[in-house]
Amino acid sequence: MTNTGPEGGFATLTGLVGVIGSRAEQEAQELTDPEVSPEGAPTTTTHLTDEQTAAHQALVDEWNDKLDGATAEQILDWVNEHVTGTVAVTMSMQDTVLAELAEGRVHDAEMVFLDTGYHFDETIDVANDVDERYTLPLRTVEPVYSVKKQDEVYGRDLYKRSPTACCRMRKVEPLARMLNPYEAWISGVKRVDSELRKDTPILDVDRTGRLKINPIAAWSDQDVEDYIESHDLIIHPLTRQGYPSIGCATCTMPVAPGDDPRSGRWANSTKTECGLHL
Repeated sequence: MTNTGPEGGFATLTGLVGVIGSRAEQEAQELTDPEVSPEGAPTTTTHLTDEQTAAHQALVDEWNDKLDGATAEQILDWVNEHVTGTVAVTMSMQDTVLAELAEGRVHDAEMVFLDTGYHFDETIDVANDVDERYTLPLRTVEPVYSVKKQDEVYGRDLYKRSPTACCRMRKVEPLARMLNPYEAWISGVKRVDSELRKDTPILDVDRTGRLKINPIAAWSDQDVEDYIESHDLIIHPLTRQGYPSIGCATCTMPVAPGDDPRSGRWANSTKTECGLHL
């Protein structure tokens, strides 16, 4: 006979809590360590040969100082003249400055967009508009796991518990795979972005031997705004709504006027870089 009195009800509730707790512990034990990346795809970029790396270093040694005072247009004209093979133009879609600069200047180039699965809808809209406006091909790169699959394997909302692991799997590793076909890539990193980026060179050789070109390294945020206005570029609407630096919707917050523009990235976290440019 079932005991339905107060003591029996308490015992039933206690037993139910125990069952739920056991299930939660079991599910936690079954989750994969976030330091373990998904299987089935490379997690690093294949290193170029010593000969290719040396050739890129020679370009850096000869031209880096000469290009430091050049305009972004002149730098990309230089890329078109001196860099062999298809060049990747990395696009965050926060703005479309690199697309505008590369269009018609770097003839053998492809725009590359990392779709993390966590982007604002507005960011995806900008990507679609870019694909329509420019003749350079747009290549979209995605992580191995969808957000749903990542939640199943590593637990829900990994970006809250381990933002570095989430960025690694959804940004750094996809970029590493994306770079394999290219010997050079163009980024939109600026020296004013953060303390870690204040010494960004125009030309650099990355850890895989590839040539990395930073044509707007010397630009200020106002330079970016002026260029957008003077060239009637596609506007990311959130940049007009208090989001001066836009990443994933899950980790980006608006910034108060006068605050550090990147303080809204990885809000409520000590994290300041996803790892793409380190």
